[in-house]
Amino acid sequence: MMLSFFDQFMSPTYMGVPLIALAITLPWILYPAPTSRWINNRLVTLQGWFINRLNQQIFLPINQGGHKWAILLTSLMIFLITLNILGLLPYTFTPTTQLSLNMAFAVPLWLATVIIGMRNQPTAALGHLLPEGTPTPLIPVLIIIETISLFIRPLALGVRLTANLTAGHLLIQLIATAAFVLLPMMPTVAILTATVLFLLTLLEVAVAMIQAYVFVLLLSLYLQENV
Repeated sequence: MMLSFFDQFMSPTYMGVPLIALAITLPWILYPAPTSRWINNRLVTLQGWFINRLNQQIFLPINQGGHKWAILLTSLMIFLITLNILGLLPYTFTPTTQLSLNMAFAVPLWLATVIIGMRNQPTAALGHLLPEGTPTPLIPVLIIIETISLFIRPLALGVRLTANLTAGHLLIQLIATAAFVLLPMMPTVAILTATVLFLLTLLEVAVAMIQAYVFVLLLSLYLQENV
């Protein structure tokens, strides 16, 4: 039976039980746990260096009140990077290709930033809906446009992550299928196609990390506006 290219994005099931919860839970086992020793091993040291660099990059422009989000956003980024990279392995499932999961990450966090802004500085939060110096006849139109753009933010977060990962997986499968089909007919072209596939896989590893970083970076920018 011929399978569709989009079958790889279907949530796997076992005896009728969806395994997406298992796919989300298992990556946490791979993270090295800190020890009580004075000197850690190289993996824990590398993980600590990466987390420190990430915090400096994201939270440097945010004032002290937004630093409470450091643990949450750092954990989210590491988690997304792990899910995205593990999804590139053969015979695996990428939960972050599901729009529902990405929206479940994006909507609560975006809503939390909006609620914080409305609670701490409601005047400034509402002031984002109307740029300074707007002509009087354009005020109703701009308020509507800015309100729509505000509510589109979580949708853009979820769709961006889903679309980039889905496009990458589809492109890898298309090129891999082409290399497999061309191998008996044109071996030289098949080898060139396999080389392109290898380079594309390296690119997708970079995309997997960049998209997780962009997801968290945009959330930090939303937080910066409301803190």
